Amino acid sequence: MRTRIQSLLKLVPLELLVIAGVFLLSLFTFSFIVHEAVYEQEDVFDKNVISFFSAHSPGTLITLMKRITFFGSTTFLFPAYIILVAWQISKKKFQYAIDIGVIALSSTAMMFALKAFFHRQRPRLPIIKGITGYSFPSGHALSSFIFCTILIYLAWKSPLPPARKYFLMLFLFLCPVAIGLSRIILNVHYATDVIGGFCLAIVWVIVSFAILKKIRKNNLPPEAGPVL
Repeated sequence: MRTRIQSLLKLVPLELLVIAGVFLLSLFTFSFIVHEAVYEQEDVFDKNVISFFSAHSPGTLITLMKRITFFGSTTFLFPAYIILVAWQISKKKFQYAIDIGVIALSSTAMMFALKAFFHRQRPRLPIIKGITGYSFPSGHALSSFIFCTILIYLAWKSPLPPARKYFLMLFLFLCPVAIGLSRIILNVHYATDVIGGFCLAIVWVIVSFAILKKIRKNNLPPEAGPVL
C-alpha cells in the first residue's frame, strides 16, 4: 500500500491531490445539503443551530453581527471588486483583472440562478427586516468566500514577508467565516444555507481557476503576462 501511494505521489503532485480532495468533499457536502435540507426538508440541524444562537446571542453580539454582515453584501463587494480590478490594471496585470472580473460576474450569476432554482424560503422572524429573495445558497457566504479567496491568492503571490503574508491570509480566511456566522445569528439564513454557500464557493473557485488557466495557457503567448 505504501509503495502504491508513493508511486501515485510521483505521478500526481501532492498539491493537486489535496485540491481534488477538497473539491470532491465540497461537492459531496453541497449535494448532501441539497438532498437532505432543501428537497427532503430535514431541519433538525438548522433548528438546533437557531435555538443555540437564539439563547446565546446578547445585544452586543447582534450589533457586531449587523456590522460584519455588511462586508458580504453587494453594496460592499461590488465597489471592492471594481477597486481590485482597477488596481490590477494599474499594475499592468491585465489578465489578473480580466480573470477576477470573470470569476466575480460568473459566481454572482450562478448564485442568483441557484436561488431561483431551489426556491428555499428564509427563516422566520429574521432580526434584520426587509430582506427579500430566496435563502439557499447564502449569497453573503458564497460571495465573500470567493472574494477573499482571490485576495488570499494575490497575497500568496505577493512579495510580502512570510509572517505578514500568512497573517494576512489567515485574516482573509476568517472574514467570510465571520460573515457566514453573522447570517445565521441574525436569522436571515439557515446554517445549511451558509455551509452550502461555502462549499459551492470552493467548487466554483477551483473550477474557475482551472478553466481560466487552461484558456490562457492555450490561447495567450508567454509575453501576455501571469494568469490566476
